[in-house]
Amino acid sequence: MTKILFITSTHLGDGILSTGALDHFSRAYPDAAITVACGPVTSGIFEKAPGVVRVITMKKQPYAGHWRHLARETIGTQWDIVIDLRNSPLSRILRSKKKYIWTKDDHRKHKVEQVAAAIGVSPPPPPRLWFDAATQEQAAKIAPEKGGPILAIGPTANWPGKEWPAENYIALIEKLTAPDGVLANARVAVIAAPGEEERSYAVLNTVPENRRIDVIAKGGPLLGAAVLRRCSFYVGNDSGPMHMAAAVGIPTLGLFGYGWPNLYRPWGVHGAYITTRESPAALIEPYKGDPSLVKETLLKSLTVAAVLDASVTLWKTL
Repeated sequence: MTKILFITSTHLGDGILSTGALDHFSRAYPDAAITVACGPVTSGIFEKAPGVVRVITMKKQPYAGHWRHLARETIGTQWDIVIDLRNSPLSRILRSKKKYIWTKDDHRKHKVEQVAAAIGVSPPPPPRLWFDAATQEQAAKIAPEKGGPILAIGPTANWPGKEWPAENYIALIEKLTAPDGVLANARVAVIAAPGEEERSYAVLNTVPENRRIDVIAKGGPLLGAAVLRRCSFYVGNDSGPMHMAAAVGIPTLGLFGYGWPNLYRPWGVHGAYITTRESPAALIEPYKGDPSLVKETLLKSLTVAAVLDASVTLWKTL
C-alpha cells in the first residue's frame, strides 16, 4: 500500500484545478491510500475520489493553528509520497520517500499547468470530479433529463468586484432562451453558494416558473457539480462554479474583469472567456489598489451584447 498525502487549496476554484493531479496519482498508484488535506469548502469534492481514505479539513485558525492541526495529524506517519500544492513548511519536515512541492506562481502559465509542472507530468492532467450514486440520483431529481436543454448561470462570486450585474444576466438569459436563441426555451439553472441567495434569486425568479432549476445553496459543491453535469451550457463569473462546470465537461464561458484568465480561465477544449476592456490594474486603480475597498461590480464595461456574442460563438464551435 502506497501512503500518499495530498495538500491542496482552501478555495473551491483552486481545489478543483488541483484534482487532475490527484487523479494522476490515484491512477499511477492503484494500491494507494490517499489522505487529502484541504479547506472546508473543498472537502466534499475529494471524498469520493479513487483511493482517498481520509479528508482532513483545515479550517482556518488564528496564528496558523490549522497548520499545527495538520501537523499533529500527519507528522507521525511515514509517507511514501507527499504532494504539497500550498508550499507549506510542514511538507519539508514530514517523512516521505518522494515529495512534490509547488514552489512558485508563474503568471505565464495556467494554474493547471503550474500544478502539472510541480508533479512533473506532461501534458497537464485535466481537472475532474467524482460522483457517488446518491449524489447523482439527487442531481437527477433537481434537473431531470426530460424537459430539454439547460442553461446554467453562475451570477455570484465571493467578491462583489467579480459579479456581473444581475440585470445583465437577466437580459442574457432572455436572449439565449428566446424562440430564436441558440438555447430556445431552455430551462435555466442558477447555482450559488450559501450566503448568496438574495442576489441569485434576483436572477432565477425572472425565469418562467416551469423552466426554473434551483441550485442556490442546495447541498455542497459536489451536488452542484452533479447538476451542472446535466446542463448544456454555462455562463458565469470568475468563481468556483465556473471551474466546476469546466471540470464536468460542459461548454463554459467565464466572465473576467479584475482577474487573470491566463491563470484561471475555464480549463478544457470547451472552455472560453471574455474580459472587460480595462486591465485589472486600471479597474482597481480608483480604489488605491486595495480590493477590500471594492463594494460594487468591476464588470460594468462588459456588455450584454458582447457576452451574448461570445456565448453564441462558443456554442457554434461545439
